[in-house]
Amino acid sequence: MISILTTYWPDFVEGLKYTLSASILALIGSLIIGLIFALFVINPLKPLRVIGHVYIEIFRNIPLLVVAMFFYIVMPQFIPHLDGFTAGTIGLIIYTSAFIAETIRAGIESVDLGQMEAARSNGMTYLQAMRYIVLPQALKIVIPPLGNQFVNLVKNSSVLAFLAGFDLMYQGNLIASTTFKTTDTYLAVGLLYLILTMPLSYFMRYLEKRWSQGTAE
Repeated sequence: MISILTTYWPDFVEGLKYTLSASILALIGSLIIGLIFALFVINPLKPLRVIGHVYIEIFRNIPLLVVAMFFYIVMPQFIPHLDGFTAGTIGLIIYTSAFIAETIRAGIESVDLGQMEAARSNGMTYLQAMRYIVLPQALKIVIPPLGNQFVNLVKNSSVLAFLAGFDLMYQGNLIASTTFKTTDTYLAVGLLYLILTMPLSYFMRYLEKRWSQGTAE
């Protein structure tokens, strides 16, 4: 494994760049979209609730690879020059946002309903109460499951390998097919994914502990 890492290190670094880029873009995008659809689901307006539920149920129950392949094969018929990296990243965003939406929705509903009622009785609008009162409390609650989703997102970025997305897994496949040292190559790939995900896991645990201490105080 060491010889594979040292010999093909530039290729692994290239793959890491694409994996990190896709993961960061998908993390930001899925968090924004997930939050929007979570707010749809708990919105007083029925049409928004229906849209939110439909979105979450559809994309939580379709495999990520199917979503990514849709954007890679079908969408280029309507959107020219949609490459594998872009298609895979969009697929990651759509897929992960459905899980994040459900996670945030559960967090919001776990906040005491009296918080919203008290804010509204003090003259706040629904959006103001949600932004300043409910969401800050809900986000503290959902930090652990959100952390799990972020770690899963980094691991799921390997779907780009099926779309010529030039990510870490894609580079590993090329190296394995060239050297025929499949065991060493995929051990190296696994180690690099571990290096990416472990710091994120520890950071989310730190954040959870920090916020829980702040709540206790």
